[in-house]
Amino acid sequence: MVDHSNQIVIKKIKKGGHGHHGGAWKLAYADFVTAMMAFFLLMWLLGTTEPAFRQGIAEYFKDPWKPSLQGGPNTGDATSVIKGGGEDITQSEGQIKLTNEGKQDIVGEAAESEKEMEQLEALKEKIERMIETSPLLQQFQSQLKIDITQEGLRIQIIDSEGRPMFNSASARMESYALEILHQIAPVINELPNKISIAGHTDAKPFPGSGQGYTNWELSADRANSARKELIKSGLKEEKMMRVVGLSSSVPYVNEDPLAATNRRISIIVMNKQTAEEIITGGSKIDVSTQEPLEKESIKRSDAVQPAKKTESGL
Repeated sequence: MVDHSNQIVIKKIKKGGHGHHGGAWKLAYADFVTAMMAFFLLMWLLGTTEPAFRQGIAEYFKDPWKPSLQGGPNTGDATSVIKGGGEDITQSEGQIKLTNEGKQDIVGEAAESEKEMEQLEALKEKIERMIETSPLLQQFQSQLKIDITQEGLRIQIIDSEGRPMFNSASARMESYALEILHQIAPVINELPNKISIAGHTDAKPFPGSGQGYTNWELSADRANSARKELIKSGLKEEKMMRVVGLSSSVPYVNEDPLAATNRRISIIVMNKQTAEEIITGGSKIDVSTQEPLEKESIKRSDAVQPAKKTESGL
């Protein structure tokens, strides 16, 4: 019989519990670090941009469709993601970067425009005082309209029923119209600004099929007559830049093309920007169609580079 009293029993206990985790936590941590790095890189890039650029980004996220609906040189008509290319990552338009000197130029141009605006306002007030104090001009106060437009200071001499500035269907001025120009000429000659004159007629046509003498020739002749009288009265001839005839295309009273007030002469003491746009053939030229503007509402665009050639209208 086998004796089991001294038998040795070996028990193997297999413990349960958590297994090996591996490197999953490292991947999650790496993703987190990468995201944080990208976030701080974005913050750094935004910190190096101009406030206007950041405002544009904010506007995009407010309304992503706005650029597509309004269009412009930086939307759908671009041929490259980075327009113009170049090595400078801070560029906004091709290889253009605003330097401190460029910023100073912009500030200087803004100050110059503001000074010019103040001079035109002062000239406007001086002419208005002259009208109020002159016995002759007081009679025609209702026919003298003075305002500020995007082109500059505009002085309009307007016809009225029974008191026209010109003889009927003629470029010959009445004596009182001549006297008005004689008094205005020395005042507007005080500033170095260029002068523009536009002639306007009503919509009453000349007899015929339009192949002979028309309102176009008449308005141009009347504008030229005003030019001659201004120069005769003391305005320097080199200040005259534009003389045009607009016929009845820009009525003073839109609801009544035949109204007497549509017959008028517009004399504009032009600001520097308008004069440069005429010289360069700028597309922003708008002859005597602007509504009067308040001083604080007039916005100036960037100054145009000086041109090498000049042109003049009829």
